[in-house]
Amino acid sequence: MDSNIIIYSNQPGYDSLIAWLKQPGVTFSVSAISQVEVLGYHKLADGDREDFSDFFSNTQTISITSDVIQLAIRLRQQRKRSLGDAIIAATALIHNLPVVTHNTADFLSIDGLTVISLESILTGE
Repeated sequence: MDSNIIIYSNQPGYDSLIAWLKQPGVTFSVSAISQVEVLGYHKLADGDREDFSDFFSNTQTISITSDVIQLAIRLRQQRKRSLGDAIIAATALIHNLPVVTHNTADFLSIDGLTVISLESILTGE
């Protein structure tokens, strides 16, 4: 799951995203880099920090392993890509998980990666 999905889940007007994330019997996973990106934001309000900390405590966080690092390096060598996106994509590929994101263009060029757009969640497609 891309960090932007976690951030949107704490914003007003995203009830369908929140409902999607709270599906019974479904466990979501995030890369450890998402935890750093979200909780490490220097202007994060205390209330948001608490909400996001609760989110991460109820979500499986996948560590950044040497395999993830090696694949992220290869993904960054293919084209200009942020470090966070490369690590998120590599984690998803290695663990055979989809990436849920608002920024689909950042991930659609990666062979073998399943991408779920925020728009498809919000529209129910």
